[in-house]
Amino acid sequence: MSTSPTADHYAAADRERLVEEPPKRVDAPVRTPFERDRARVVHAASSRRLAAKTQVVGPQTDDFVRNRLTHSLEVAQVARDLARALGCHPDIAETAALAHDLGHPPFGHNGERALADLAKDAGGFEGNAQTLRLLTRLEAKTFDADGRSAGLNLTRATLDACTKYPWSRSSAEPPQGLHADGSPRTVVKFGVYDDDRPVFDWMRQGAVRAAQCVEAQVMDLADDVAYSVHDVEDGVVAGRIELTAMDRPAVWQTVREWYVPDADDALLDEVLDGLVAIEAWPRAAYDGSRRHLAALKNLTSDVIGRFCGAVQEATFAAGEGPFVRYRAALVVPERTRLEIAVLKGIAAHYVMRADDRVALMERQRGLLAELVEALLVRGPEALDRPFADDWAGADDAGARLRVVVDQVASLTDASAVSRHAELCE
Repeated sequence: MSTSPTADHYAAADRERLVEEPPKRVDAPVRTPFERDRARVVHAASSRRLAAKTQVVGPQTDDFVRNRLTHSLEVAQVARDLARALGCHPDIAETAALAHDLGHPPFGHNGERALADLAKDAGGFEGNAQTLRLLTRLEAKTFDADGRSAGLNLTRATLDACTKYPWSRSSAEPPQGLHADGSPRTVVKFGVYDDDRPVFDWMRQGAVRAAQCVEAQVMDLADDVAYSVHDVEDGVVAGRIELTAMDRPAVWQTVREWYVPDADDALLDEVLDGLVAIEAWPRAAYDGSRRHLAALKNLTSDVIGRFCGAVQEATFAAGEGPFVRYRAALVVPERTRLEIAVLKGIAAHYVMRADDRVALMERQRGLLAELVEALLVRGPEALDRPFADDWAGADDAGARLRVVVDQVASLTDASAVSRHAELCE
């Protein structure tokens, strides 16, 4: 079996799968368990669907804009590089990054908000909890001795690394801040539904309660880094953000409402001034030329390197490692955290809070609500075969609602619209 510099830091329990699998054929390629995990996520149907799911704006709106799949690939690249630098297993971190958005429904976080409201009496909905459900139940790959689906049957270490919020809904903190339309946030952040608790408890054996393993922390940071930088890049190219002429007070209000409520204008000005001082920061309005596109790409590269370099340096300074599982923790300097928040706030203010986006998001939530209602009325005849089978095994209204939510969450933006047209119009 091939080895890596970090291989010896992972125990047999880290490589264990919920369902024991027979040895591979002798003529099959020799791969580590973590390499197999990565391949399973890459080839999963839910991974392919990410190409047609919203990241910030709909994937059909522009050829340049990122979708959930391209975003996940970029997160995976950042996570793999950072994991290698720290000495935790790059395959685990990369797989977690590739999988981190699998549970997102149509229309991104806006769809998540709609399904969370619709499913509040049946255990709620959360994209990360849905990811765990996909990996351990809904994706077709492995079945246990009793004939129940075990999903992709990933190793314990990889599955744990995919878990951004390692707690249940009942243990979650109440949401804070505002939605794009100014209403209070309603989506509770958690990582497991009650009926998925057995596999969650198996996965978390040996874990520190409610703590992310270091590989999950790498994935989480890579996600923050990627979308803080790339959402701004998309906004600039789309003509929604002009980095040389921002309304700072208005942006800072969004930053406080969404990310860092205690930061005052003076602090945020200082943080942005530090970013503006980067050599690649634009000095003229974006004009769409190849030269400006290249400059923008160099800026994203420099900022990602700045964030990851600061975290790597702070993490090494805090301890000797090994930076594996629960033996260490990632250290994100406060200035880096604020720089990420500032960039996220710029994108939130100029893109997510734009009037046309807010109106569109309201229509999207209405579409999903009507679709869920129609599927509950029509039942198995309107469901895809796997979900129709789940409906047949559901023993109460709450379980049937969960099946319908699973079905809707699996859809892409386009298929949700077409299914709605078929059933509701």
